[in-house]
Amino acid sequence: MNPAPTWDQYMAPALTVLSDGEVHRARDIRNAAADLLNVSAEERLETIPSGEPRYRNRSNWALSYLARAGAAERPVRGQYRITDAGRKLLAEHPDGITLKDLRAFVGDPDASHTYYALKSLEGTDDEAGETAAIPEKTHELDPTEHIDLGIERIHASVAADLLARLHGNDPEFFEQAVLDLIMAMGYGGAEGTAKRTQLSNDGGIDGIVDQDALGLSRIYVQAKRYALDASIGRPEIQAFVGALHGNQANQGVFITTARFSTGARTYAESVPTRVVLIDGTRMASLMIRYGVGVQVKQTVKIVEVDEDFFE
Repeated sequence: MNPAPTWDQYMAPALTVLSDGEVHRARDIRNAAADLLNVSAEERLETIPSGEPRYRNRSNWALSYLARAGAAERPVRGQYRITDAGRKLLAEHPDGITLKDLRAFVGDPDASHTYYALKSLEGTDDEAGETAAIPEKTHELDPTEHIDLGIERIHASVAADLLARLHGNDPEFFEQAVLDLIMAMGYGGAEGTAKRTQLSNDGGIDGIVDQDALGLSRIYVQAKRYALDASIGRPEIQAFVGALHGNQANQGVFITTARFSTGARTYAESVPTRVVLIDGTRMASLMIRYGVGVQVKQTVKIVEVDEDFFE
């Protein structure tokens, strides 16, 4: 019996299904891709430890990576459509796309892919399958470490999706997501509030978080939905500091989907006003940690022998 197709072997068939330019449901793409790979009915019943069918898990990873690399887009949840970049990728690798091919494709300076999509593919093993990104010496890891690695890879995938969705929504949505995150982190206090400022004439401030009922302690927020591969420099931070001074504020948070240049970070650390810079990578990580924009899909219980039971 031939081994089951690995997750990366599902990428070319998935793009082939999408090559008609129409929007397809993930379920239909999975089944059609499995048909192209000659996955039998019996093989489609095989499951991974979580109980999910192996072929579905692997094809889902393929779709996730294709979307993160810019080869496919998600106009609505659970549905995909090929992009011009995806057509190019399929034309270059009609017989199969490897992770090495995808890494090279994402790094193409002429393609409209992002810095974060490339970073999310670094260190991922070509034979990972439904497990996590695997380091070179996996035999040195204990089972718990394998679980931690699996969670780390899942979080990396979710983080990339979060950034893409935040960037794809309008500025008002992003500003509200930023305030929701700050409140979820506990900075609103027990009776605090968070509000967005007017979109025009906001004075360089996008949101205000009152940490107490009377608003005696406030955090001023700047939320910028920039391109994921953009770099925010010192001038933008200087303008934010100026806006803080205009509001007689001594602390503020600048959150963006992009990155901060070294000059921007150095300047933020040098001014008396307390300015916290949160880039896209950290924002996505905090959203996962504090449960903003994500939900728990599965809870894993790890057991050990109860020594008291045997005493």
